[in-house]
Amino acid sequence: MRYGSVCSGIEAATVAWEPLGWKPAWFSEIDPFPSAVLAHHYPEVPNHGDFTKLIDPAHPVHGEPPIDLLVGGTPCQAFSVAGLRAGLADPRGGLTLEFLKLARALRPKWIVWENVPGVLSQDGGRAFGAFLGGLEDLGYGWAYRVLDAQYTRVDGYPGAVPQRRKRVFVVAHSGGDFSRASAVLLEPEGMRWNPPPRRQAGQGTTGGIDLGFEVCGTLSDGAHHGGGLNGQDAYSGRILPVAFDTYNHAVPDVCQTIKSPSGGANESVGTVLTSMVVRRLTPIECERLQGFPDDYTRIPWKKKLADECPDGGRYKALGNSMAVNCMRWIGRRIELVEKA
Repeated sequence: MRYGSVCSGIEAATVAWEPLGWKPAWFSEIDPFPSAVLAHHYPEVPNHGDFTKLIDPAHPVHGEPPIDLLVGGTPCQAFSVAGLRAGLADPRGGLTLEFLKLARALRPKWIVWENVPGVLSQDGGRAFGAFLGGLEDLGYGWAYRVLDAQYTRVDGYPGAVPQRRKRVFVVAHSGGDFSRASAVLLEPEGMRWNPPPRRQAGQGTTGGIDLGFEVCGTLSDGAHHGGGLNGQDAYSGRILPVAFDTYNHAVPDVCQTIKSPSGGANESVGTVLTSMVVRRLTPIECERLQGFPDDYTRIPWKKKLADECPDGGRYKALGNSMAVNCMRWIGRRIELVEKA
């Protein structure tokens, strides 16, 4: 699969899809720091900057072999509940329409698009409906689904990632084929119109605090594969912050994600936090929360060595990124549909 990526950021898609053997034809990113991350990791892949320039038939991408897939997450600020929610009237929201123009110009077989859940309710759903209608007008069959990164398990991420991160994903297939797009995002059982019997009073839905399965530890030697600090598991099946009292007693029923060796060769105790202070996550923890390899964003920057890479750019780039495990899951599903 050969794909083009717009609003590429630090390329969660490429990190996710490299094990599938998929190859990026080009990136399109304008922010300086993410662009430097791309140049550092993928020097052989051209970064074309502003993706709206790619719509021009005279652009070099039109002289290259056609791409099989177009992927991108156009800016979410116009749809986020944390913003003014101007939708398509916001220039950043308008880039969603530019994405459709690029799809019309390139005509890839597959499209993968990502945004915040706020896009579903913006302007009563009309903005999102306009995007889906635009895909249909171009001859694409589509499906969409909200994926939460904390529950999305796939090879390489058996415990998913330890953060609640819901995002809307749209997958579209050329030829107006809704069934192939739906087969990627939706489970067959969910399309049979035979829901289970009504729950009894007091029964909750799946995914409460006690999840009943292991989750990925952010401060472990093998963050995505379950290896814990000092040879012990760094997760307990709960996604909660760590809190300790000033007498080194762990608060009951709170997951201890930070441990330090003490008291014996095979023992560890909770690290003390004074007065219940909440500390900022480190960049490497943020990389693990998003499913990236350790130090992925630690690059030479502005004539400084990687060891001196400032944290600010890393935090912003990681916060704007897609979750790698969700992108790998979608890639695997497309792979299955292609082989069917």
